[in-house]
Amino acid sequence: MDIGTGAIGEVLSRADLLAAGMRPKHITRAVRAGGLLRLRRDRYMLVPHAGIDRAVRVGGRLACVSRLALLGVFVFDSRRLHVHLDRSMSRLRAPDDGRRALDVADRSETVLHWWPLCDDADSLGVVGVADALAQAVRCQDARSAVATVDSVLHLGILSWIEVRDVFAALPPRYATILRLVDPSAESGTETFMRLILRQLGLRYETQVEIPGVGRVDFLVEGWLIIECDSKAHHEGWDKQRRDRRRDLAAARLGLTTLRPLAEDLLYDRAPVSEAVRGLITARRRR
Repeated sequence: MDIGTGAIGEVLSRADLLAAGMRPKHITRAVRAGGLLRLRRDRYMLVPHAGIDRAVRVGGRLACVSRLALLGVFVFDSRRLHVHLDRSMSRLRAPDDGRRALDVADRSETVLHWWPLCDDADSLGVVGVADALAQAVRCQDARSAVATVDSVLHLGILSWIEVRDVFAALPPRYATILRLVDPSAESGTETFMRLILRQLGLRYETQVEIPGVGRVDFLVEGWLIIECDSKAHHEGWDKQRRDRRRDLAAARLGLTTLRPLAEDLLYDRAPVSEAVRGLITARRRR
């Protein structure tokens, strides 16, 4: 019997293996031979994959920002392992060693989610996308949550109707996040920049096509172009040359260009906000 045809990241139960034609002794032999990974009682994988194996080893499913990051969704920080657990789950194990109980050190690197799921996901390894989004909204700060929802919509992973259903199941205090969402944002840094512009009370357009320049991330007050760097994309000197020539083309049209760094938009937004405010104030004094 061939067990090598399962989907990447798929978690199998003992019943799944038996239904596929394996006998108990075949399962034991496959585990001993290294062809099958036993994560914990009644949970198996062919190979470790993207943190799913670690979450299942703890006793649950990959969840929240860890789950969304697998889909390419923007999340502010996915370094810690987020795991959803059923309320009845006990005997939690270390994510990298199923023989050891989950201890204080493990918990510092692991976020456990206990609240009930809205959807009954058929996967043994990951929660459904809607539940992962609901968890990420509750787990992140408001700005990061807006950026995550923007990303889910921009990528077409969930529809507006599905996202609204997610928020309908959340406490009312999260409704403000949904009102700030704009799926035209192509990166988390664009979301963070948009929220700065809203906070400053400025008029802006997103994804604007300017003749001779091309499409720009933001056109603010009709004359200030803002292009957002993305920490996920560093294309080297050729990209910088193209950008600088675009800036020259914009200058010929009387437009000013500002290019804040991703690290500033994500971790130190005050200087970016002050720079925009300074440009706007100087322009209005003319």
